[in-house]
Amino acid sequence: MDSPFSTLDLPSGQLNNLQQLGYKTMTPIQQQSLPLVLEGKDVIAKAKTGSGKTAAFAIGMLTKINPRDFAAQSLILCPTRELSTQVATEIRRLARYQQNIKVVVLCGGQSIGPQIGSLEHGAHIIVGTPGRIKDHIRKKTLSLRRINTLVLDEADRMLDMGFYDDIQHIIGETPAKRQTLLFSATYPKPIKSLSAAFQQEPIEISVESIHSTSHIHQALYISSKEHKLVNLMRILAHHQVDSAVIFCNTIKAVKQLCEYLRDQGLSVKALHGDLEQRDRDQVLIQFTQRSCSLLIATDVAARGLDIDDLPAVINYELPRDPEVYIHRIGRTGRAGKAGLALGLFTDAEKYKLDAIAEYQNKPIEFEAAEILNANIDFVTEPPMVSLCIAGGRKEKVRPGDILGALTGDAGIDGKAVGKITVLDYVAYVAIDRKVANKALKRLEQGKIKGRKFKIRRLR
Repeated sequence: MDSPFSTLDLPSGQLNNLQQLGYKTMTPIQQQSLPLVLEGKDVIAKAKTGSGKTAAFAIGMLTKINPRDFAAQSLILCPTRELSTQVATEIRRLARYQQNIKVVVLCGGQSIGPQIGSLEHGAHIIVGTPGRIKDHIRKKTLSLRRINTLVLDEADRMLDMGFYDDIQHIIGETPAKRQTLLFSATYPKPIKSLSAAFQQEPIEISVESIHSTSHIHQALYISSKEHKLVNLMRILAHHQVDSAVIFCNTIKAVKQLCEYLRDQGLSVKALHGDLEQRDRDQVLIQFTQRSCSLLIATDVAARGLDIDDLPAVINYELPRDPEVYIHRIGRTGRAGKAGLALGLFTDAEKYKLDAIAEYQNKPIEFEAAEILNANIDFVTEPPMVSLCIAGGRKEKVRPGDILGALTGDAGIDGKAVGKITVLDYVAYVAIDRKVANKALKRLEQGKIKGRKFKIRRLR
């Protein structure tokens, strides 16, 4: 049964903000956990990315923040920088009803200096990865003595990545009297022992993932090893794939596939662990802004990847673990929308297909890739172009300022402006390809918020 947020004991400003953000009714995880969070109980929740879990802990957490106290009052630990950034962005949106709530992201892969500068000015909510949070504790640039809410997000992933000791160290720095919320997609033994060590009489909740595979059409194709690349092109053409994440099992395979598809004239970017964090951010932004069509990724790089309306996921290589396969394809077909999961496998990988079928408890039909019609022209050029602006949150640049500069002085139709992403020192805006050059020229000649910024077009 649909349950509106108005049934919760929340401030009227918060309820109005939720309405403006399009939060109409609670998802199952929100319905089960929010009343408990608001009561101050410890919770252990089994829920996947895409289930609405950020709001499930953030809405309650925000009611306990004292805006006049600039000490860190809430700490959210995440496995990756990407997830940390997404969580922080969502919390900032949910916190709009309160004045001056400061959210700081502390992750590895970027310079620690600016982070120390941000912390010197105080912060209410800290979001970050265990390694970097521990660095700040060691340097005494972060105090957790006033934390009243601690959240472990995607706890299973953090343990998989070897963060147990860091988490233990961090929790040791927080007050014993605090609320601890643990969210995990799976519930293995290490999670149970983590909960036993750090939570007080936690209440367990579990919801069926919002992206169950029932909305996802799976089509798998058998291919010889030597014809896999050609057969991937067949699949892309036959299914008219204009946007997809393509998974490989190794960094080497990602790089090789990326090179091949680029040679075929496709718009493609690689996402893997060898990339600098700045480049990783840019690749993800270009993909989410639809200025890049295909994202070739490894599982580690794609952790925390949460893209709305992703039409397709392609397994160029099937994973050994069936649960990883479900996690991969669960990135399409979100919130009841239809999704497409395509895959290639060789005869030697048939055992992987059998394991996936057994895990899903249903047989998987497959065909020979050669039967597909490859003589179809399909659109290879992405609809948008991303422009990079050399100014971000630290220069007080907001999405509305960029939109105003484009639609006002530059005279660009608002419909031609896509997603706008503002980071600390840089911002990105998606522009309809047909007017991208005009927008670039106008922004170079004009001003944003009364100031000149360097602008460049991303390739």
